[in-house]
Amino acid sequence: MGGGLGFGGILQIAWRAILGNPLRSALTALGVIIGVAAVIALTALGTGSTKGVTDNLENLGTNLLTVSSQRARFGGAGGGLVRGAPSSSVTLADAQAIQTQLGSEIAGLAPTDGRGVQAKAGSTNTQAQVQGTWPSYETVRNATPELGEFFTQADVDGRKRVAVIGYQVAQDLYGDSQSALGQPIRLDTTTFTVVGVMPDKGATGFQSPNAQVYVPLSTYQQRLGRGTAVRGSRTVGNIYIQGASQQGLTQLQQDVTDLLARLHDTPDPSSYDFTIQNQADALASLNATTTTLTLLVGAIAGISLLVGGIGIMNIMLVSVTERTREIGVRKALGARPGDILTQFLVEAFVLSVGGGVLGILLGFGLAFLGRLANITPVFTVTPVLAAFVFSALVGIFFGYYPAARAARLDPVESLRYE
Repeated sequence: MGGGLGFGGILQIAWRAILGNPLRSALTALGVIIGVAAVIALTALGTGSTKGVTDNLENLGTNLLTVSSQRARFGGAGGGLVRGAPSSSVTLADAQAIQTQLGSEIAGLAPTDGRGVQAKAGSTNTQAQVQGTWPSYETVRNATPELGEFFTQADVDGRKRVAVIGYQVAQDLYGDSQSALGQPIRLDTTTFTVVGVMPDKGATGFQSPNAQVYVPLSTYQQRLGRGTAVRGSRTVGNIYIQGASQQGLTQLQQDVTDLLARLHDTPDPSSYDFTIQNQADALASLNATTTTLTLLVGAIAGISLLVGGIGIMNIMLVSVTERTREIGVRKALGARPGDILTQFLVEAFVLSVGGGVLGILLGFGLAFLGRLANITPVFTVTPVLAAFVFSALVGIFFGYYPAARAARLDPVESLRYE
């Protein structure tokens, strides 16, 4: 064993020391492996989950405002619940007024009203959510049929009994989408003709887009609706408004608020019987929540890395004690304190970096398990690099003290050590 070795020789000695006790080396790096894997997996799953929700929101329409009734509100001198508001206060006349007076600010508008029904075809039936709406719903809510076409304004004007059905409704009633076109479908007691079938939206459940049936609003109100008249107009459940631009969405929201306040004769915001939801606000809130959760995950993983660093330091201190005589021999043969320091620092560095690499691989594997929960992981370079660099810094930081202690050992005392 030489005294003063080059970096290649020092690296070789460090590598032999690590391989000399593989189980202890693996356990030493375990904290770093777990920390890095947690960063990679949780960040990828969090980003993938956020992207999935964002894509779903965007698939339902971009630059979107949703006007709906505020069925009950808080107010009054005591801050109690104000009763007596109508079950629905948003009307078809409101939608027509928005379209007429704010038409230059909007790209599309679609009022809707809906309820659950039993859909039947022959002897087969399924539960569906029927929505009465306008043809503009197709563009406002990104609801273009995969087969056939959406109903037209002529269908609305003529109160035609035509329907566009969701993917799952087609599967349940007809076996496949192609077979559904042109077929009759019975919604409660009224028979409609299927003119379009929506694509698979990848969602399940009664309220999912796959379980929807779209019919002309005029037909719905005549044959299926249960709405009442308010201010001389039939009520609707929601009014979806697509802004002309993302930048003007906030101003459009304020203009719609002011218009409805006048139409409903509710000048005081505390007396509004309607609400307006801004899709951009929902996305911003989602992004803020995601950022907070990402920071929390990073902090937890950071703690794991620190624990792993402490483990490296402890094992390296034990290693220095076990190899005291070796250190003495190297110094006696001419090794300088800097050579000893470098040797043990390299060992700690290799352990932490090796743990970082294994943690990255494990993190990728764990992230792909998220597919079992229908979450597609999204990997980005930043967290991978950050985790790897941090693992390397952990090795240097926590490995320095044992390395410095080894470098300070007296060669004579070291040679006498048993």
